[in-house]
Amino acid sequence: MSDTPRLHRRGLLLGAAAVTGGAVLGTLPLTPRAARAATGGHAPRVHTRADWAARPPKAPATVLAKAPDHIVVHHTASENSTDYSLEHAFGLSRAIQNFHMDDNGWDDTGQQLTISRGGFLMEGRNRSLEAIAARQHVMGAQTLGHNDHTIGIENEGTYLTETPTKHLWLKLAVTCAWLCETYDLDPFEAIVGHRDYVATACPGDRLYEMLPALRIMVAGIMELTTSPDRELHTPRRGPFPAPRTRFDHGPAAAPGER
Repeated sequence: MSDTPRLHRRGLLLGAAAVTGGAVLGTLPLTPRAARAATGGHAPRVHTRADWAARPPKAPATVLAKAPDHIVVHHTASENSTDYSLEHAFGLSRAIQNFHMDDNGWDDTGQQLTISRGGFLMEGRNRSLEAIAARQHVMGAQTLGHNDHTIGIENEGTYLTETPTKHLWLKLAVTCAWLCETYDLDPFEAIVGHRDYVATACPGDRLYEMLPALRIMVAGIMELTTSPDRELHTPRRGPFPAPRTRFDHGPAAAPGER
């Protein structure tokens, strides 16, 4: 990423609290070293499709020979489970895949990555990790009209009024930092919510309000300096359609996008 007057690489220890609309999510001692140590190193641990026993896709995913330019934050529009185990996380990935393939009729899981409320990060659509490693992009089914240039992260839960767990929040920040570094993206430009593209409540009012704090946290993990006027996104206010069913987080795929 090229240096700018307001965003450049330096060994800065950034911010400890996630502030959202006057509320504090809780003190998170987030320095680059602490955040990476908490998730196992520079890049987060990603549990593969083999780990969570994914079904074979109906067809292999399409890999585009280009990098995505935005990271879309979603919520799964499912219950805010208090089971933070790895086994629950794997079951979540299987349930999402079944819904996307059986109910939606898609070829596979729609999103590229999933984070459980226990903070476990999992590969979603087939070939996603292969594409990220090659700095390329798997065509997903997660944001209507924008699947060819965005990578989607599903965050377990429904965040219309509640905030995510600290486990999920920290893993989301480190995951976004990993993707921004991999694809050479500016977190203040690249990190958006589903509702920034389409009319949906996703990722929920509370999580959406936290995106400015997320961008700042990601910049800190990446050892970037920031200034308050780096917020580049005008918030989209509702009302938006609420989830109709479990795992319905709004328009995700166009006809022919499977």
